[in-house]
Amino acid sequence: MSEVNSVEALLEEARLNAAIPPPAERQRLREAAKLSRAQVADTCNVGRSTVANWETGHSEPTPPGRLPYLQLLKGLAEIYPATPVPAAAPEPTADPAPVPPAFAATPETLRGLDGRAIEGDPGPCIRCGVETTYQSTDGRPLHSGAMCQPAGPASPPASPVAEAASGAPAAATPVPVSPAPVPVPSRPERRARSAARAQADTTLLISRAVQEEAERAGGDEEAALKALVKRAIPDVMHLFNETRATARYDYTAYPALPDILKKPSKKDPDQIWEARPRFHHPGYSLRALGDIKVTALDVNAAYLSALKCWLPIGKLEHSTGPDGVEPKRSGVHLITPGEWTHPHLPDPIGDRDEPGALWVTNATLRLLQRLSGPKYALTEAPVIHESWTSGATENFLDALRKLLSAARDEAIENNDALTLEYVKAMYSKFISTMGESIHNREMVRPDWMHIIHSQAYANLWGKAFKASQAGLEVVAMMGTDELHLTGDWRTVFSEGRGVSQMKIKNSDAKASGEYTVGTVDR
Repeated sequence: MSEVNSVEALLEEARLNAAIPPPAERQRLREAAKLSRAQVADTCNVGRSTVANWETGHSEPTPPGRLPYLQLLKGLAEIYPATPVPAAAPEPTADPAPVPPAFAATPETLRGLDGRAIEGDPGPCIRCGVETTYQSTDGRPLHSGAMCQPAGPASPPASPVAEAASGAPAAATPVPVSPAPVPVPSRPERRARSAARAQADTTLLISRAVQEEAERAGGDEEAALKALVKRAIPDVMHLFNETRATARYDYTAYPALPDILKKPSKKDPDQIWEARPRFHHPGYSLRALGDIKVTALDVNAAYLSALKCWLPIGKLEHSTGPDGVEPKRSGVHLITPGEWTHPHLPDPIGDRDEPGALWVTNATLRLLQRLSGPKYALTEAPVIHESWTSGATENFLDALRKLLSAARDEAIENNDALTLEYVKAMYSKFISTMGESIHNREMVRPDWMHIIHSQAYANLWGKAFKASQAGLEVVAMMGTDELHLTGDWRTVFSEGRGVSQMKIKNSDAKASGEYTVGTVDR
């Protein structure tokens, strides 16, 4: 590129930056042109969630997508200029009250995709001085709508001479009364209200989607379910973006990935070992004659529960030895696990074909570190060779998990099989496509996918250990949700379809979930 062109490019970007519209105007321009977020995202080479964040003020446009986005906004502003709404002419009054200059032009309230005001850190409102969590479009604390109004000037007291001339009785001089302070809810109260409102809004979005597809299918439940499963990915990404609207930190949706997180080819398996179990107790056999009763249990919504895990939210950084392993960091680690010497319990690392070092996720490493600690002392501490990690949080997907769990519980209570399968499709596809998938272009986080899978396996191992501690034998443990036990399992686990409960596998035909086994030589 020539020097002249370089200068022109810089000047063009400077002109665009100087005129960048506020978030609400960015959304207005896109909607005026009838453009979808996906179209804008493709043009700017970013994800739809990034465009949503730009329009809600959650984040500002950054390179490389910033310049094409600003150019698009500039062009749309020329086609669809903002039309000021004419103010209604005030009715003439004998003595109009002056408007205080500070309130003559009030900044706009920052609002999200649903039109609701977005909350942030509390501060004194720029209009009334009372603390608020809502913000203006320029980031200053500002009450939403008419929640605060400037007090008008007090009317001057009537003259006693005038009252005497008119014959009206003189009224007692009123004593000024200070207005009662506006109660400001505490931060936990504000969070509880926001969570309740978000849950209600999300439940409404889910019910509307089910109703739409049921009506389109004309009562054909199978066709409606097929349509809901087809739209599950974009729908759950929309819900994910909604839960991120008031988050206080950004995340990296497209980090530079180390080679260990990339599949060598489409046919080759992933290089991260997720510790998927395939355990069968060596002391029991299906073929041996016996009358030992075994119950095959099913863990409800195992992947949904696994959304509660430590996820790295930034770009992964390399470290050697144990230096990258910290309580508030997460990622993937190359380790050599200690020897497992408890044949009556599943190996927490899963059933491996070859010994030696292997790449595991943070969820697996945390489990091994707990089991090697003084509380359990079941194995030696794993040797950590190298890691790819970043700063992490355990609550990144917790809002989405709670919303989908509430929708799932409501569907079960209402015996609504269509909604139940739709919710299941949303969280299962959300996890399976967050890696390098052609079905979800909004994020590429294979590290998250592996960590969530591993967390589900670690959760299942914890249930197996709990049963063993209660005196039950673990006959088998497989996949993410299958646990076979001897003895009265109801003394250990609650029975039901809730997320924290267990049920007999194939509960519609309970006989298939219960069987007998015999013992073999130990």
